[in-house]
Amino acid sequence: MRVGLVCPYSFDVAGGVQFHVRDLAEWLGAHGHHASVIAPADEDAHLPDYFTSCGRAVPVRYNGSVARLTFGPVTAARVNRWLDAGNFDVVHIHEPMTPSASVLALRAFDGPIVATFHTSTLRSRAMSAAYPLLRPSLEKINGRIAVSEEARRTVIRHIGGDAVVIPNGVDVGVFAKARVTPQWCGRPDAPTVGFLGRLDEPRKGLRVLAQAMDPVLHAIPQARLLVAGPGDADEARAEMTPAVAAATEFLGALSNADKASFLHSIDLYVAPNTGGESFGIILVEAMAAGAPVLASDLPAFLRVLGDEAGASFANENTTALAGQIVRLLGDDAERVRLPTSTGRSSPRTSLRSMTR
Repeated sequence: MRVGLVCPYSFDVAGGVQFHVRDLAEWLGAHGHHASVIAPADEDAHLPDYFTSCGRAVPVRYNGSVARLTFGPVTAARVNRWLDAGNFDVVHIHEPMTPSASVLALRAFDGPIVATFHTSTLRSRAMSAAYPLLRPSLEKINGRIAVSEEARRTVIRHIGGDAVVIPNGVDVGVFAKARVTPQWCGRPDAPTVGFLGRLDEPRKGLRVLAQAMDPVLHAIPQARLLVAGPGDADEARAEMTPAVAAATEFLGALSNADKASFLHSIDLYVAPNTGGESFGIILVEAMAAGAPVLASDLPAFLRVLGDEAGASFANENTTALAGQIVRLLGDDAERVRLPTSTGRSSPRTSLRSMTR
C-alpha cells in the first residue's frame, strides 16, 4: 500500500506530532508498505529518505506553544507535486485544520483520507473562525482519529461529528533496551531528577520544577536536576535560585537514542506541564524506558498514567511537587513499582544497580 503522511509542523523540530508521524512512517516501511512524509523543514536539515520538505517554517504562537508552519503558493505547489508523484492509496493528514501543509493537502487530494487530531483546547477562536471556510474540505475525510478523549472533545466542540480515539504509541523495545549512561544515573545519596522539554515554552513547566527543587535540595542536598531539551540554558538558569542552578545540568537537545538512554538512566522523570496537553507521549516513553513518572494532574496525563502507572501532583503547586519528589526519591520500592505496574518489567533497575 502507498501511504502519504502529512505533518503541518516543521519536521526538523522535536514535537509529539512529528514523532507520531515519524514512527508511523517507519513502522509502515518496516512492514512492507511505501510511506512518504511531507512537512515543513529547513533545506539543510538532515532528514530521512522518505521525507519531502514543502518549505521553510515560520514560528507562530498558538495554544500556549510555538507552531512552526509554512503556507503560500510555493508550499501549495510542492504539496501538489508530492501528491501527484506519490500516487497514494490513502493520505493520512495530521491536524487537518492547521494552516500549513495539512490544509493544502486536504484541499488538493481527492482520494481516501484519514485525519488525526492532536490538539486539546476548550475554546479556540481560530478553529471556530476557520471551520466555515474549511468545511467542504473537512467533509472529504473518510476516517477521523483523535489521540485522546481531550482531542476528541475538541473535534466535537469545534468541528462537529465524532472521532475514534487511538492513543499515541511508542516502540517499547527502543526504550526498554536503551543503554545506561552512568553520568545520568544517581546514587543513593545523590539521586537524579529528569526533565525533558523546550526550555522557552512556559507550559512545559520547567519554572515550576525549578521552584520545587529548592525544598527538595533542603531534604536531599546532593540531588541533581538533569534538564534536556532545546532552548537558552543561560536564560533558564538565571531564573533559578543559586542552589538550584548549581544542582542543575543542562543537556541540550538529545538525539532519539540519547533520549531513550536519558529516560532509562534517571531515578525519577518529572512532567510539570501546566496545560495544553492532549496526550503526553513523553510519559509513555518514560514508562517504556522503566522510569518512574511524576506528572502534573492534567486530565490527559491522568488518563495516560491510570490509577497505578505513575504518581501525580496538583498542577503548578510547587509545594505538592516538592513533597512528591522527596517522597519518591526516598522510597526505592515505590520507584521500582511504578514502571512495573504498566505490566512490563523494568530492566533499568537491575542495570543501574550494576553501575553503582
